[in-house]
Amino acid sequence: MNAITPAPASLDSRYSWLRLLATLAIATVANVGMWSIIVVMPGIEADFAISRADASLPYTLTMLGLAAGSFLIGRAVDRYGVTLAVCGAAVLMACGYTLAGLAPSFFGVAALHLLIGFGTGAGFAPLIADISHWFSARRGIAVAIVASGNYLSGAVWPMLLSGIQADSGWRSVYFVLAGIALVTMIPLSLLLRRRLPEEAAAHADTVRITNAARVSLSPRTLQILLMVAGIGCCVAMSMPQVHIVSLCADLGYGPAVGAEMLSLMLLGGIGSRLLSGLVADKLGGLRTLLIGSTLQCLALFLYLPFDGLASLYLVSLIFGLSQGGIVPSYALVVREFLPAREAGARVGVVIMATILGMALGGWLSGFIYDVSGSYDLAFINGIGWNFLNMAIIGGLLIKSRPRPDRLVEVA
Repeated sequence: MNAITPAPASLDSRYSWLRLLATLAIATVANVGMWSIIVVMPGIEADFAISRADASLPYTLTMLGLAAGSFLIGRAVDRYGVTLAVCGAAVLMACGYTLAGLAPSFFGVAALHLLIGFGTGAGFAPLIADISHWFSARRGIAVAIVASGNYLSGAVWPMLLSGIQADSGWRSVYFVLAGIALVTMIPLSLLLRRRLPEEAAAHADTVRITNAARVSLSPRTLQILLMVAGIGCCVAMSMPQVHIVSLCADLGYGPAVGAEMLSLMLLGGIGSRLLSGLVADKLGGLRTLLIGSTLQCLALFLYLPFDGLASLYLVSLIFGLSQGGIVPSYALVVREFLPAREAGARVGVVIMATILGMALGGWLSGFIYDVSGSYDLAFINGIGWNFLNMAIIGGLLIKSRPRPDRLVEVA
């Protein structure tokens, strides 16, 4: 009765899929800001003769910048459109990489990762929020494809950048990335200039109001719960992603092997994200999120007993296949339960919380390693945070189930 039939040109259309391809290309380039520091971390550690926790600081600052960028650029997308946001982000990333490559001190390099991270913020949450407006029946897989740009970036760039670092050093890596950001992101963003028709937004709000009545939580309360859950899952997620290269170096396998494991992990994450998108179109965002969180927790346990070369490759692949769909599912939950016209800001703030979890987890794992001399306690710490995430999402799922008495109250 309340359903609104969208105009063919608005949702799930041919243009929607063409826009999706351009958005994926932008995401693949923009998200290099999240992975480049992981590749060059051993080089920076050796160059400046610093501890593992200190070497993790640029990653943490990148994540803080990424968190702020996800929210603020998301708000800019709501108001000014995605094209202007992506162009500005490309310039910020290019400036950050160039200045970091020229910086004479470690703290100068670390501080500039705030700028790199802020620009990178355009490549995930704002793009996901934007593409979610152009799909209805296939929103889950569309969001998953755009989110896969993050992992596709992580699968491709570490392999390419490790070769540049081996030949010319980490500073050359940053100069190359500055040029790539400018010559790819700006032209691609011009393909996204078309604005969403009003009837598509009206359709999304009708669906959202129906879902929100079932949860019976205010938008603010639901958003806070999603933010806390996002921090928990991503503290856990960051342990293997941030420290697998350093772990392999400690075990004597070398940074190059660690980069290969990271790429394998992220390739598995791409498959996981695409499958999760298909599942979400059938089961919804909350159920898909709980499934992914549970699988991630099980995969983290596998890192504790295994440290052989072959077993680490296998466990890294299993981890990637387990957790890839988690973060995109948060965006789907936001779109299902919170106002569509505020999607850029609301998706951005929830994704910001997941990024803060990555930032906290990346630093905290390095700190635990420095204190204990082993990554075992860091993995256990991640598992504990994962349980927090599962408890919140499980509670929301139970609360969202329709009940006769609740239906009477709403009526």
